[in-house]
Amino acid sequence: MAKDPNFTAREIAQIGWYTARMAKRGIAGENVHIGDLTRKVDRIIDTARERTEREEREAAEAKNAKRKRN
Repeated sequence: MAKDPNFTAREIAQIGWYTARMAKRGIAGENVHIGDLTRKVDRIIDTARERTEREEREAAEAKNAKRKRN
């Protein structure tokens, strides 16, 4: 299973906002479409996951570069 990404404060706020909007639409009725909001939340999670992987890769490369210098 994939490791959960580290979210920024902005991403947490956006996910909370979209979740609240989904809940509001859910109150309106069960036939209300929330796919657009679900896609937005998925995109935020994917972006955070990619950023976390990139940061881990860069940290590993920096550690290896430091080790090679010594």
